[in-house]
Amino acid sequence: MSPTSETAHGGRRLVIVESPAKAKTIKGYLGPGYVVEASVGHIRDLPSGAAEVPEKYTGEVRRLGVDVEHDFQPIYVVNADKRAQVKKLKDLLAESDELFLATDEDREGEAIAWHLQEVLKPKVPVHRMVFHEITKDAIQAAVANPRELNKRMVDAQETRRILDRLYGYEVSPVLWKKVMRGLSAGRVQSVATRLVVERERERIAFRSAEYWDLTGTFSTGRAGDPSDPSSLTARLAAVDGKRVAQGRDFGADGRLKSEAVLHLDEANARALAASLADTRFAVRSVESKPYRRSPYAPFRTTTLQQEASRKLGFGAKATMQVAQKLYENGFITYMRTDSTVLSDTAVAAARAQVTQLYGADYLPEKPRVYAGKVKNAQEAHEAIRPSGDRFRTPAETGLTGDQFKLYELIWKRTVASQMKDATGNSVTVKIGGTSADGRDAEFSASGKTITFHGFMKAYVEGADDPNAELDDRERRLPQVAEGDALSAEEITADGHATKPPARYTEATLVKELEEREIGRPSTYASIIGTILDRGYVFKKGTALVPSFLSFAVVNLLEKHFGRLVDYDFTARMEDDLDRIARGEAQSVPWLRRFYFGEGEGAATGGAADAGNGDGDHLGGLKELVTDLGAIDAREISSFPVGDGIVLRVGRYGAYVERGEREQEGYQKADVPEDLAPDELTVEYAEELLAKPSGDFELGTDPVSGHQIVAKAGRYGPYVTEILPEDTPKTGKNAVKPRTASLFKTMSLDTVTLEEALQLMSLPRVVGTDAEGVEITAQNGRYGPYLKKGTDSRSLTSEDQLFSITLEEALAIYAQPKQRGRAAAKPPLKELGTDPVSEKPVVVKDGRFGPYVTDGETNATLRTGDSVETITPERGYELLAEKRAKTPAKKTAKKAPAKKTAAKKTAAKKTAAKTTAAKKTAAKKTTTAAKKTTTAATAAKKTAAAKPE
Repeated sequence: MSPTSETAHGGRRLVIVESPAKAKTIKGYLGPGYVVEASVGHIRDLPSGAAEVPEKYTGEVRRLGVDVEHDFQPIYVVNADKRAQVKKLKDLLAESDELFLATDEDREGEAIAWHLQEVLKPKVPVHRMVFHEITKDAIQAAVANPRELNKRMVDAQETRRILDRLYGYEVSPVLWKKVMRGLSAGRVQSVATRLVVERERERIAFRSAEYWDLTGTFSTGRAGDPSDPSSLTARLAAVDGKRVAQGRDFGADGRLKSEAVLHLDEANARALAASLADTRFAVRSVESKPYRRSPYAPFRTTTLQQEASRKLGFGAKATMQVAQKLYENGFITYMRTDSTVLSDTAVAAARAQVTQLYGADYLPEKPRVYAGKVKNAQEAHEAIRPSGDRFRTPAETGLTGDQFKLYELIWKRTVASQMKDATGNSVTVKIGGTSADGRDAEFSASGKTITFHGFMKAYVEGADDPNAELDDRERRLPQVAEGDALSAEEITADGHATKPPARYTEATLVKELEEREIGRPSTYASIIGTILDRGYVFKKGTALVPSFLSFAVVNLLEKHFGRLVDYDFTARMEDDLDRIARGEAQSVPWLRRFYFGEGEGAATGGAADAGNGDGDHLGGLKELVTDLGAIDAREISSFPVGDGIVLRVGRYGAYVERGEREQEGYQKADVPEDLAPDELTVEYAEELLAKPSGDFELGTDPVSGHQIVAKAGRYGPYVTEILPEDTPKTGKNAVKPRTASLFKTMSLDTVTLEEALQLMSLPRVVGTDAEGVEITAQNGRYGPYLKKGTDSRSLTSEDQLFSITLEEALAIYAQPKQRGRAAAKPPLKELGTDPVSEKPVVVKDGRFGPYVTDGETNATLRTGDSVETITPERGYELLAEKRAKTPAKKTAKKAPAKKTAAKKTAAKKTAAKTTAAKKTAAKKTTTAAKKTTTAATAAKKTAAAKPE
């Protein structure tokens, strides 16, 4: 008997999904008899620290959270912020007759379902419910056709999780010791960072070359019309039969790759243009070929991220956030997929809309089928498409803002994928003539006409290069034939310069990772988010720019952990993990080889099973991270600039120096945090060294014995103390150096030790008010101010910080604080509607600098961000990252209050659970006894539901 038929005979079924939004949508499709609740993502994971590991575990297990000595057994703990939710799920399960695990149908979703089953320990029948779109038919079909948990998928996800834990927890401490505290390494994030760094190295090594050519405008002498222009523009292709050099003919060193081409300089180009002024030209050849362009395959995760970046300006993370909401609200199918396959239902829906919207002429005779091109595609999902068996047009959805834009993009791409090819003609015309000095010059022009637009009526794909010509662009040439005479209306000499390789954008980095088979489509957005968060990469516009810190990190990894950041090695690891997922390899032997190393295959962590081991004994990860003595921290963080100047990455950022410390003539200067590495030329370094922007040693604090220095920082000059090397930087015993900004009247080269010590004595306690609340005088980025609790008041001058009395401070607080519209500052910039909160996002000027806000969440702009260049998607990303970090803290603060409330009514909980009490609550009666029962029930529900 199916679960659906059982429902008709009574009983209660608990359905667990991942998100509250999805739970709300699905509940509407299932109706009575079903309780739909969210796990709110993962409910348990590897411990984040030794304090979370059960006391029975000792040694390395406490550090790693994985028992490497006993078959790499993972130690799972329920996340602190999910304990209340787990209790709620257990309570609901205790009142249920069946359990449906309805998490996502990928490895991560399968793992969440398994963890739920392991933690909840159900004593009722358990069903795995899967679907790839949230529509009424899909949900009801999923309930009627459940399956068993796929343990193979769970093992694959668990192996990846253990591998990433071992990689991160073993390699990251090396970075802490040799580069800087707080850094992280990751199996894919480190490789992604290396790609960005290598592109910047190419830009630094690049040498531009100048080359010239000619552009001619030629007339047929006929009156023109749109279908037959009277003139055409052509570029010089050859002189005396020798091809004229273009940008592609030069190498990165600025030199020609071959001597078989003619390199024109400015003088020769201008002379040739002048000698061709009176030349008679004729058409030498006309080559016409049929043009055909087939539609693009439906979206998968990576192509959606790339196209949303090109066309909508969305970052990868913002794209996935918007897509998640569209999926959860039933507008599109599952958005994490490697597949370009459409179901028969989807094909029929797309073909119906082609006929309806564009006519039968645009519909191919047979449905188009797109084969999967992604190696080791994860599961048999569909492509990303509009949900349902009839696609809603964008206008029919009622969507707005970013959700409308992304849905429209998906809808257009899906419909276009079932349309006819675009057809037309491409033409190349060669034009020749002899110059006054006897040289033969040949010009070339290319054109394209589209006679039938086909799928382009619905959709044209964007391009990564903003200067690239899109597929639907026509270039019409006059109708000419071989031998036709043409007159030159104008011939000009044009100068060009080769350009360095473009930096990666989010879209092109995703494309590069996928082409190299590194990582998986579902993880690319989080990978890019991680390298941005860690400060390895920052954005300039849409370009991803590596920081100097990332140069030091990649340098260390390449020199001492080469295999771990080798592109082929990382891709082979993906292959091995996929083999485990398919049951072709076992997890524990693979992990053992990767971690401990066992002769052949150790380098590839399991390639021996596949028969492609290197044949030599190569140690595992543990052996690699054991010998740290060979790593010279100063060497891996030093990079020559030129003329004796060296860039170094230190604990407090990057700086340039020349000469030896403690020797005469030594120079040092901090490097701006937002400086792109390829912009650090010898000339710019000289400018930095010439400025009073380095560390100014002021002397020693007579009390602490610490050295006091003045520095130039991102937010202006400041003074700070240099703590001893053995001072703990993290943990409960961590010590932070005293730091203070210079007054506006002070400068780096004139500030004294006495002034510095006075500045670092701030904040100064002015006194306490009548209620015993302390008032302090403090100096902030936007000037001096008083602080009493959460109430801050500005001071008129910096001198007041040391001179203001308690009486004067109390007089300031006695004045009413300006509030309301008069006190509010207008936003610096408006960014649009946030895809998550659906509220307007603006950039404001705050006490600690500019920040983005949607009225609920605030996020400070980071290094590389500016009010002028920040894009809407970058603003949405910053808000999303801030939200991801804050929910747990909010829960932790509020939960105790709810528990207290529930505790006070504990004696009345039994009454609340009785049928009579429930009926009373439902009828909302107003008697005192019934009010008390309702309050007890409400308190219990609130406390249980809080983690959502």
